[in-house]
Amino acid sequence: MLVDLIQTTTRDGVRLDGMLQTPKSGSGSAWPVDGLCFVHGTGGNFYASTLFDTLAERCLECGCAVLRVNTRGHDGISNAVTTKGGRRLGAAYEQVDDCRHDLCGWIDLLKERVGSRVGLLGHSLGAVKCLYTLAHDSTLKVACAIAISPPRLSYAWFCGSPEGPRFLETYSRADALVQAGQPGAILEVDLPLPMAIAAAGYVEKYGPDERYNYINSLKAIRVPTLITLGELEATGNMAFRAAAEEIAAAKRPNVNVTTLPGADHFYSQARLALVNCIDGWLTEKHGEL
Repeated sequence: MLVDLIQTTTRDGVRLDGMLQTPKSGSGSAWPVDGLCFVHGTGGNFYASTLFDTLAERCLECGCAVLRVNTRGHDGISNAVTTKGGRRLGAAYEQVDDCRHDLCGWIDLLKERVGSRVGLLGHSLGAVKCLYTLAHDSTLKVACAIAISPPRLSYAWFCGSPEGPRFLETYSRADALVQAGQPGAILEVDLPLPMAIAAAGYVEKYGPDERYNYINSLKAIRVPTLITLGELEATGNMAFRAAAEEIAAAKRPNVNVTTLPGADHFYSQARLALVNCIDGWLTEKHGEL
């Protein structure tokens, strides 16, 4: 399949790469959006996700363009090109708050290519980034958001979970390094997921101020939003337990949540169900957006 490899430079000067896929048919989109921006999760990138491959195929069939993008947190560790020179980034070194610059840059580019009717679709931490940016950056204007399996990054919830003592031990190690003037020290952690991350990044992402607990962001999001969760996630990871109940308790009329039976975090055995869920939701929203 032919794709258009593209780049954007964010408003704070970081160059990012992505690819744009446009539908062959000129009949227009069957959905209330003409393009969706796909945002990868922790350590991912714009080209490697087989989940995004499946979703993109349905989007194109429905006449909707797909922009698959890198955020500055792409891959584990990466060397970024910026207007101020090279910089070490990637999942190990990113500050999640900077995703606001990434998503705003990409959405502006997508609108230039396909028009103003565009939406966000993120998976895992990418879903958290979509919800966070919608809640905290008024310059981001989209028609809708689809958040696939966002982890609930809640310090209080983690501490109260069966894994709480292990999480607190890891958090204390990271915080001690930051206090000792070693914010860039790399830790090998296994909670809430196995990864290598700088001490400062761990404290920022999982700290007690809960900046990235997306449940807290929902009240500030005004666009129609679909959140999907996998049934198997709730049994396997503390970041997903009771999430559906927490979303329902938030009572946001513009937020729909669906738990898909038999689905793990990557929807390995439930991709058709996920595709149909998203297709059905967008089709239902036709005329509302």
